[in-house]
Amino acid sequence: MNAFASDSPSTPGLPIAAVERETGLSKDTLRVWEKRYGFPQPLRDSAGDRLYPSDQVEQLVLISRLLASGMRPSKVVGLDLSALQALLVPGTPAMPATVMPARPPQGAETTVPLEDWLVAIAAHDQVSLRHQLAQAQLRMGLAAFVTDLVVPLTIAVGESWAQGRFQVFEEHLYTETISVVLRQAIATLPPPPRSHGPKVLLTTLPQEMHSLGLLMVEAMLVLEGCHCVSLGTQTPLTDVVQAALAHRVDVVGLSFTNNQPGAVVKASLRELRQRLPRDTALWVGGNSAALYQSPMDGIVAMPSLHGLRDALQNWRNGSRPHSG
Repeated sequence: MNAFASDSPSTPGLPIAAVERETGLSKDTLRVWEKRYGFPQPLRDSAGDRLYPSDQVEQLVLISRLLASGMRPSKVVGLDLSALQALLVPGTPAMPATVMPARPPQGAETTVPLEDWLVAIAAHDQVSLRHQLAQAQLRMGLAAFVTDLVVPLTIAVGESWAQGRFQVFEEHLYTETISVVLRQAIATLPPPPRSHGPKVLLTTLPQEMHSLGLLMVEAMLVLEGCHCVSLGTQTPLTDVVQAALAHRVDVVGLSFTNNQPGAVVKASLRELRQRLPRDTALWVGGNSAALYQSPMDGIVAMPSLHGLRDALQNWRNGSRPHSG
């Protein structure tokens, strides 16, 4: 079934919330582009709400991938499908900032004043920014710091870049600074009891260069008493399997962006699932829409960090799901 097909033959397009899920582009970004660039050009339903035709959604998916590779919105927004596809050159470097998962759960609103943090990032004082973030982590505690500040702030930084407010180097500065703060916070946590579990291997596959999401997940897992083995990013599939066997891990956790086609993501996961022992769980997250379009046998997809606790509870209860 076409991922962009509407729910009903009489529906001329997707609502904005569905487009946000498919593309990883926020509703605010879509509205800004509509005014600034004249694209997308949604239709309206009887209630006056936006509906996006499937061809425009396909364009937006490609635009999102190009933005993640470092291109500016003004260079790609509104280009037709053939022009966008021509720009998708293999090996194009990707933007560094992402989260695993991409967004807080539906209905969750942050109470942290994100604008103050965006202003601090724009000030280009990395030492001060790192100090402020470290102080926030101490005040809030690591779990709340990740879920209530780092996740929404990372999303806000990415959207600010997409809207032209930040340059690439400013997003790099933010990513590096928050990564240092998270690593330092994780290093101060006491090691979990040896009998506690699970033991989790964290990494990304080739062409996935984003490490910030992995650090967020590691922080939450260590707080839950898990042992984490982090391989960093871009680990070949064969090496993921070898590392999982060598470290005798219980879980392999992977993060995906929307940079790669959904078919590639699913094919890689199916192969990895076949090559891992059946009693090794495979958990995935990130902002790749392919992870959530349909269940994948033997793979647990988590659209938010809050899903980690349920997955851990299932694991500890002896439930090792090998079906979607």
